[in-house]
Amino acid sequence: MTFGYPVFLDLGDVPVLLVGGGQIASRKAAGLLAAGARLTVVAPVVRPELAAQVSAVWLRPFADDDCAGFRLVMTATDDPEVNARVAASATALGVWVNSADDPSNCSFILPAVTRRGPVVAAVSTGGASPALASHLRSVIGEQVLTEQVERAAAELSRQRDEIHAAGGSTELVDWSDRLRAALEPG
Repeated sequence: MTFGYPVFLDLGDVPVLLVGGGQIASRKAAGLLAAGARLTVVAPVVRPELAAQVSAVWLRPFADDDCAGFRLVMTATDDPEVNARVAASATALGVWVNSADDPSNCSFILPAVTRRGPVVAAVSTGGASPALASHLRSVIGEQVLTEQVERAAAELSRQRDEIHAAGGSTELVDWSDRLRAALEPG
């Protein structure tokens, strides 16, 4: 299976199911909640700090019909059988599913992500080596996504808004000189 089509999702108020309630689930939940997802967790045991952050908690094992009504499903269990059941259930309903550290039960994988203001860089190895993706993310975050990049994003956004306000299309603008100027040390 190849995961070759990168995409950024708008998860604002999107119903997402997270199967699992431990440390890995807490880490997955943090990213989903930061993206604005309306998160439900199902697990026999859920960490209190995780339960306090999500929209709903179902304190029980996963049931095959739990994926209904969700647009995205993620597993964070250490049980391959549960992960496979979740993946089969989500797939049967046409719901995208990610199974932590289990690409064979995924319809999407998560890249290693670094952020600097509005600039987001995501790195993936297609599931081959999450450790390498994490390393590359760190290098990009430290060496490429500088304060100047964040300032450039703000300036270019301002220019884009100005063009739109004047009735223009930003698709017709040659951004090369503007980009170079915005990235010059200031």
